[in-house]
Amino acid sequence: MQARTGSSRLPGKVLLPAAGKSLLAHQIERILRARLVGTVVVATTVLPEDDAIARECEGLVPCFRGHPTDLLDRHYRVAESLGSRHVVKIPSDCPLIDSRVIDQVLAFYLAEPGCFDYVSNLHPQSFPDGNDVEVFSFEALRRAWLDASADFEREHTTPYLWDSPGRFCVGNVLWSTGQDFSRSHRWTVDYPEDYALVRGVFEALYPRKPAFGLDDVLVLLEARPELADRNAHYRGVNWYRQHLSRLRTVSANDTREPPSASGGL
Repeated sequence: MQARTGSSRLPGKVLLPAAGKSLLAHQIERILRARLVGTVVVATTVLPEDDAIARECEGLVPCFRGHPTDLLDRHYRVAESLGSRHVVKIPSDCPLIDSRVIDQVLAFYLAEPGCFDYVSNLHPQSFPDGNDVEVFSFEALRRAWLDASADFEREHTTPYLWDSPGRFCVGNVLWSTGQDFSRSHRWTVDYPEDYALVRGVFEALYPRKPAFGLDDVLVLLEARPELADRNAHYRGVNWYRQHLSRLRTVSANDTREPPSASGGL
């Protein structure tokens, strides 16, 4: 799990509070509920401003500190230090991630040992945005670490794996409902409006059911459409849009431009 405080759109977002805890502490708690996870590590940067993240991890999970912008290097160094055979990547802007979704992706990857170099639930997406899970072999990560040269491949860790047709064996897990909520339900945190939605979800559900899941969030947002609408103008927005000319397996239909100005909290 990678985390930093230096978000340009919402600085310090992972340490923002919700229902008595930081978003980072909530997400760590939710990841640790997954049955198939191994060692959970927060990979942050060596920058002084990320000392706060290291302090937040104390007593929860180990914290590794590495390169500020080369996340591929940061993930590789963590995996190498642990002697990992397999690596799971979950971004820290997904505090509502469902542990059962993590287990589903991991189970798919592990069901046929050696069959896949990389598996995710992102290519194509179908789960509500904010349930991002990627798992890959250490050997695949090592090859990417050695060979990836484009700036976005280093910054986003895994494009060299999933955007290189024929180079790696890639698998994908679709939502079992057969629905695609990836562009209609946004539970990731990148803008103040995203935080307003996620904070509202935690405050509504966490006190009475700390281990609430994806279905509980869907029921809540159906009952409270005003909460669901807080970040509606950012649905479908993601980092792909900035690199469409260089990505082979992503098209303009998979993303959209963010609005020119946010609506505020």
